[in-house]
Amino acid sequence: MALRNIENALPISQERPKKLPKLSKNPEICLNDENNIVPPPESTIDYVASENLKPFPDPDSSVQRLLEELASKDWIKVCESLNNTRRFAVHHSSLLLPILEKLMVVMVKAMKNPRSALCKTSIMACSDIFIAFGEKLTLLKTMDDLLLQLLMKASQDKKFVCEEADKALNTMVNSVSRLSLLRKLKAYVRHSNPRVRAKAAVSTSNCVSKMEVNEMEEFGMVVIAQMAADLLNDKLPEAREAARSMVNSVYEKFTWNEGEEGNKQEAWQRFCEKNLTGLNAQAMIKIVSSQ
Repeated sequence: MALRNIENALPISQERPKKLPKLSKNPEICLNDENNIVPPPESTIDYVASENLKPFPDPDSSVQRLLEELASKDWIKVCESLNNTRRFAVHHSSLLLPILEKLMVVMVKAMKNPRSALCKTSIMACSDIFIAFGEKLTLLKTMDDLLLQLLMKASQDKKFVCEEADKALNTMVNSVSRLSLLRKLKAYVRHSNPRVRAKAAVSTSNCVSKMEVNEMEEFGMVVIAQMAADLLNDKLPEAREAARSMVNSVYEKFTWNEGEEGNKQEAWQRFCEKNLTGLNAQAMIKIVSSQ
């Protein structure tokens, strides 16, 4: 009787023992309890500064495999290949020239990927490509797609991606012909997305600030003034601040040979009243007169 009571008191589990998770043959891949693949954390990706990128010992044979490696379905391998693209851009840029258009397509695709690590690595590759090829990029059909993606990434909420895109846009302004770049940026300062529009305004302002008088005249000083006037009424402070900077840049170049400050402001007032609508003209005049 006592033995039976003891047996009844001991709980007997009706559950089958859980199977141990299988081990993957690939050490980079983890498996959870259901044996589903768990991707490695994005923090494992190394973001190498351009000055720390090493040249290839045999670049000619390495470049032949580059496009195939960039087409991998493994996002970590794509990150590694983008870093290799950066190595080529820094040390062997001439080898990339025949495949530059295809590389741009890959970088745009990577920037659209939801993985932040892949997106950031692609943006870093953009910066090195801008430095290596500069003006040549404006001749490519994919440059517009690349520019739009950079503006979109610079205006998003993920800070470390946003900051990297801002750096790439600044590198672009410093590397690409100002006239060619301004012609492309012109479309985006009227973009329907206010945050994209603001980032385009900042890049436009940075571009205009570096232009010489002859460059402004070739592009159209009136066109630049009209772009700035429209942005002065933008809903975002970033766009409005960029517009004020544009106004000051145009004023400085437009009046550089007008002599005294009084003559400069009179010339500027005539220019604004002639080429802008009433309220916009007054806003432009007020910016320089309040300095």
